[in-house]
Amino acid sequence: MLGQEASNCVSSEFLYSEELVELKGVLKRIVYTNPENGYSICQLDLGRRQGLVTLIGYFPGVQCGETLKVRGRWTEHEKFGKQLKAESFQSTLPVDIHGIRQYLSSGLVHGIGKEYANKIVEFFGTETFNVLNEASARLLEVPGIGKKRAKQIKEAWDEQQAVRDTMIFLQAYGISNTQCLRLYQYYGQDTKKVITQNPYVIVKTIEGIGFKSADKIALNLGLTVDSEFRIDAALEYVLSEAEADGNTGARQENLVQKTAELLDIAAPLIATRLQKLLEDNVLSEYPASRLIQRSRMSIHEACVAKHIQRLFNTPSCLPSIQADQALAWAEQKLGIRWSETQKKALKAILQSKLSVLTGGPGTGKTTLLKALVGVLQAKHIRLCLAAPTGRAAQRMGEATGVKARTVHRTLKFEPSIGRFTYDDANPLPIDFLILDESSMLDVPLTHALLRAIPDKAHVLLVGDIYQLPSVGPGNVLNDFINSPYFHVESLNEIFRQGQKSSIVSTAHNILQGKRTLESPVVLPHGSINWTEDFHFIGIENPDQCLDVLKFFCWDRLPKQYGVDPIRDIQILAPMHRGGMGIEQINLAFQEQMGLQRRKVEVGSQAFFIGDKVIQLKNNYDKNIFNGDLGIIQGVDGENNELIVNFNDEEHVLERRDCLDLKLAYAISIHKSQGSEFPIVLIPLFTQHFVMLKRNLLYTAITRGRKKVFIFGDPRAYSIAVRTLDSTIRQTTLKERLLHLFKEQGDVLQEPTRL
Repeated sequence: MLGQEASNCVSSEFLYSEELVELKGVLKRIVYTNPENGYSICQLDLGRRQGLVTLIGYFPGVQCGETLKVRGRWTEHEKFGKQLKAESFQSTLPVDIHGIRQYLSSGLVHGIGKEYANKIVEFFGTETFNVLNEASARLLEVPGIGKKRAKQIKEAWDEQQAVRDTMIFLQAYGISNTQCLRLYQYYGQDTKKVITQNPYVIVKTIEGIGFKSADKIALNLGLTVDSEFRIDAALEYVLSEAEADGNTGARQENLVQKTAELLDIAAPLIATRLQKLLEDNVLSEYPASRLIQRSRMSIHEACVAKHIQRLFNTPSCLPSIQADQALAWAEQKLGIRWSETQKKALKAILQSKLSVLTGGPGTGKTTLLKALVGVLQAKHIRLCLAAPTGRAAQRMGEATGVKARTVHRTLKFEPSIGRFTYDDANPLPIDFLILDESSMLDVPLTHALLRAIPDKAHVLLVGDIYQLPSVGPGNVLNDFINSPYFHVESLNEIFRQGQKSSIVSTAHNILQGKRTLESPVVLPHGSINWTEDFHFIGIENPDQCLDVLKFFCWDRLPKQYGVDPIRDIQILAPMHRGGMGIEQINLAFQEQMGLQRRKVEVGSQAFFIGDKVIQLKNNYDKNIFNGDLGIIQGVDGENNELIVNFNDEEHVLERRDCLDLKLAYAISIHKSQGSEFPIVLIPLFTQHFVMLKRNLLYTAITRGRKKVFIFGDPRAYSIAVRTLDSTIRQTTLKERLLHLFKEQGDVLQEPTRL
């Protein structure tokens, strides 16, 4: 009720504007504050004529009695009424006796409570702050204050002033209050000094501050455009962008050109500085591919190659297995008949230390894996089944009957020490690793996994090379396939159970470049053959698609199949923004749910009970990982906390954790990798042109386990099928593997290729 009473006291001219407004007043009361991030609920006294207003936002370090100038927008709280959501603020210390006494009595300055605040203010009056700033020795003049307390008061006062000065300094350059606080927590009283010397260090230390923000600060501070700090940071930024595109480095000429364009300075200056960074081993160049890499990425790829060589050169730990007998045993146990391709593949996998099994949907990968697991279990071989994502691991476990885990959970990340529990010093207690969905492996995760595999263990990588490559840097599966260390088996025959599936046949038609649909295009309200598993719903106008999607998701499909629209249906969209983009779909679906309940706002995003969400980053403290899908079970609006169910486990997420959440009624096709959903809905229009690629469409369709519905324009389907992704990821892993193989003196055979 406090917020409502405060709002009722405010002049009506403030209450109904949605524009950015500016208020100035004295901080009267702090109702709530989070000491970790400075998020607060406060009352601001605007004066006699305008009364009190409730503020919400980030106000680290402020105390009652200060004069605040706040910029923000009005919001309506369902319980407390009108509140001003602050976007920025400036603070000045109080100047009158009452304000000074209130400020010092707040507990802000360690060592000063109400009693000592009264004594100090009575003794020094309006000069109190000058004494604390410039003549703290005079505190000894106050009755009852000795040397120890005077020192304590001075140290606490100086620290608070440092926080305030840092905030004022950084806010002038567009750094948010939360980022300011994080910087101060990281650098302490040296924050201003560190940033003044080299503003670009904050790019590495504070998430959310990029090169361009740091560059703005640097230029405003007077750093020259050709400063070494600036060039070094720009080179690293361009390399990080290359990694974000899936590469592990960049060629020198491209790196120099892009950096010169970014900084708008001459390329020779960049090239000269780059050579210095290479000489100092700040950056690395791999001679065989002439790829410039950040040192950490270079180490990752070099170590991956070394671990592959180690495993390849170490004898097997497996007991003797008669492959023909094993095949006959598995055939009888599973009630199947092996094809010649499957027989050959299973024999080769049992005899190879390092192997790859590839194949599209319906080609028998799952059956072969189930048989392999059964054979290895019968021989009492210590198995480890893993996958990059939780859903892929769950699917693998269901298919084989053996528990599978994500790679992160397999390696057991320990937040207290900041690394995985299992590594080269403490290898996994296993004899055979089977990793599914290995096309999703990036270089850093592959390094972490390989270093934990004992010398004598076997490794089988299972994947589909026609799916999208990993989101992270590297082209691991393809580089392994094209190396001499791995034996590669490819399953291409579609078996009878797959031949009945239009999803499977459509997926293989896409790979073959067939642009004609086998299934007829049906209008949204037309007659649909619900027994089929693949459907194309024709929609000419993209503006109509959102309503059609909502109708199918919330009404038609649940009635027809008896499915849960949240848990059983997943929308996969090619793009994030624009018409029929992921963001638009998610907001429309959240509104469709009619969630008139408590919510938590994180930036511009609001979350409600029942919302479907996706985790965007690994959160080792909470044991939830990038790509995990969850449903919000509870909301604590006052503490800004969410209770989210991920993989049948409830997790309490604080506000800072919620920054890594997004709505997931619709997700990107990239984020769907490694997952399968009972029903998949795919909006597809020519306006998605830049993302219409064959491997993107193939990946989307193969995510549907039971049903796939495409909504849109058949022309967009045709464009996607005929458009091959011409992007070739730049890595050094393949060259490193070939080099090691030649170096060790083995007879180099042509690697097994697809």
